[in-house]
Amino acid sequence: MRQTWRWFGPDDLVKLAHVRQAGAVGIVSALHHLNDGRAWPLDEVLKRKAVIEEAGLTFDVVESIIVHEDIKTRGPRCAELIDNYKASIRAVAKAGVKTVCYNFMAITDWTRTDLDYPMPHGGTALRFDIVDFCAYDVLVLKRPGAEDEHPAERIEAARKRLAEKSESELARLEQNLIGWVPAREFIFDRDSFKRVLDTYRDLSVDGLRENLFALLSEIAPVAEEEGVKLAIHPDDPPFPIFGLPRIVSTAEDARKILAAESSPANGLTLCTGSFGAGQSNDLVAMAKEFAPRVHFAHLRNVTKEPDGSFHEAEHLEGDTNMVAVVAALLAEEKRRKAEGRADHDIPMRPDHGHAIVDDIGKKVNPGYSCIGRLKGLAELRGIIRTIEHFGL
Repeated sequence: MRQTWRWFGPDDLVKLAHVRQAGAVGIVSALHHLNDGRAWPLDEVLKRKAVIEEAGLTFDVVESIIVHEDIKTRGPRCAELIDNYKASIRAVAKAGVKTVCYNFMAITDWTRTDLDYPMPHGGTALRFDIVDFCAYDVLVLKRPGAEDEHPAERIEAARKRLAEKSESELARLEQNLIGWVPAREFIFDRDSFKRVLDTYRDLSVDGLRENLFALLSEIAPVAEEEGVKLAIHPDDPPFPIFGLPRIVSTAEDARKILAAESSPANGLTLCTGSFGAGQSNDLVAMAKEFAPRVHFAHLRNVTKEPDGSFHEAEHLEGDTNMVAVVAALLAEEKRRKAEGRADHDIPMRPDHGHAIVDDIGKKVNPGYSCIGRLKGLAELRGIIRTIEHFGL
């Protein structure tokens, strides 16, 4: 597998020199300063590529060319924005970047209630606490219809939890849920978040899915023509939040997406953490079933709780059998190589990481600490070498 690392650009506190020291060879990045729906100019993509190559690395994956909310809702600028998306695909292809990871999550990107959840080893992890989420959704945001979407016992637990929170703890919860996530197009306060939620009021799961299929029908042919692989990222968490429709949460969702557009350019990002947070998702089975259409892999692990809460575990711990998942992807690489495909290597990155050692207390993008990801990459590399050595 091609070992890559997400880098947020020149302002990232984790430097490209650190990435090389961690052992990665490729970079996953985006033009975050231009990620508002406009077409990416080729010269800007080449500029980013030159910085990466100067550090002795390669620009392997774009994550992400943002899918604007008007595309998801078929809003007034939809046609213009899809044309921009096509132009951006052509630009990254001309620069030699052949994999594009993107998501189709309504409004939110990945969502957590706690960005510094204490772990027994003394470091911290990312966590989604369903009771904290309910407290914000029902009692703070007071979203219309929210009470109907949470069981009564959860709402009662949320009332007790909210009563125990200080003002600063509540402000931090709100910030975590709606105010911040790396590389997101919009930053919201409570009022603006309510307004944008309203744009999805009449959009059903089937409606959002049809809007994704409409986008794929336009961009997949462009990607195929340019030799680019599109890799949709699953919902995170993989269940409805804020009453928003979710369409990339389960194996059945993935089947529908792959069936809707048969182009080999249309594929998946197998995120073992996002899919892994779903109570019914079998990641090993999914890796085997979807391997021919897996164009990119995010490898991380989660520990789930019965109520829907979860936290991000160490890469080889948690509920997903990471060894079996990696074995399935290596088997797919072997199959592709036997077919003579030049693109037989599947790019992967160690997704998220605990804040440990010198990263504790540092200002870093939550989930994207250097040492936690370095540890994860080293562990994943050990799995890969072992499987390859013993021919497993």
